[in-house]
Amino acid sequence: MSFRQSDQRSAEKSKTKMKLTKYVPATVLTAFGLLTMFLTSTILLDLFGMREKNAGYTPFVIWVNFFCGIAYITAAYGFLKSKKWTAFLLGLAVLALLITFFTFNNFIANGGIHKADTYGALIFRLSITTLFALVAKFTINNKTN
Repeated sequence: MSFRQSDQRSAEKSKTKMKLTKYVPATVLTAFGLLTMFLTSTILLDLFGMREKNAGYTPFVIWVNFFCGIAYITAAYGFLKSKKWTAFLLGLAVLALLITFFTFNNFIANGGIHKADTYGALIFRLSITTLFALVAKFTINNKTN
């Protein structure tokens, strides 16, 4: 194999890796964002009787989740277009979720009615959002924007 062929294969691998770091996070964030917005909307708008089925939901947690859903879909676009603001946007979502988590703890400490699985859901969402914020920070091309 010649030096030129080696360079071509290396360039092809690099392009494939760049595509994966764009399309995989964008696809997952789009799906997660749409699912989040659908589920929170059904509770907020009382579609399909979901408000009654989710008795004990915490409204401020649902609202933050809804806005995070919008952020996820926007960040998916940011991944596709390699926008530097993607990591910042997801960082804001992480901050909002952290504030929500601590506010939720205070809410419970003061006797607030809540669903038992809200803790796990907040931790899961916080973990996923943090992961994607870090992926955006370390993979988006700094030459763009």
